[in-house]
Amino acid sequence: MNDTTTTTREDLWNTADFSSRDNPFSLFAEWFADAKASEPNDPNAVAVATVDEDGLPNVRMVLLKDFDPQGFVFYTNFESQKGREILSGKKAAMCFHWKSLRRQVRLRGPVSVVSDEEADTYFQSRARDSRIGAWASQQSRPLESRFALEKAVAKYAAKHAIGTVPRPPYWSGFRIAPLYVEFWHERAFRLHDRTVFRRAEANAEWTREQLYP
Repeated sequence: MNDTTTTTREDLWNTADFSSRDNPFSLFAEWFADAKASEPNDPNAVAVATVDEDGLPNVRMVLLKDFDPQGFVFYTNFESQKGREILSGKKAAMCFHWKSLRRQVRLRGPVSVVSDEEADTYFQSRARDSRIGAWASQQSRPLESRFALEKAVAKYAAKHAIGTVPRPPYWSGFRIAPLYVEFWHERAFRLHDRTVFRRAEANAEWTREQLYP
């Protein structure tokens, strides 16, 4: 980040803005609305971090599909690397970066699987070709050629040519119930604002504090 850059929206960011908030979800909703208005594409893009069986971190970009006081939801193939790692550890972290606003939000916490009803509803909202792709892709596993993937797509397109494309049994959503949420906003000379919300468990009360940059 540029040491001398200041945001054009600093009037929206000051200690008083936080004094009336006892949880991070309303603040995230405001920031997310700002991002949807200012980001050139994919304001819901978010990095998701997990660890493998050796404790080595993995991080990748996904798309946030829902959030509420219960947590932050994204969908994936459960047989993928991230799916297997989350199912094994039941913990994950996220980081949003909205360059147009010079803001970040980091969060981490335990992970649960969304209900079948939630997963079915979201899956049917996807484009038909994306639903076919969920059947065709053996996500994260070796691919011998592009032709093999295209052949798999053609196979499942023919299989589900008529009627609804059902959700694969290995495809669903994860919900991160954060225990830690940090809001970061760039300030001049790297004297950034950092506000953290913490709680001991999913149903506990939030505490809030400021951090040094």
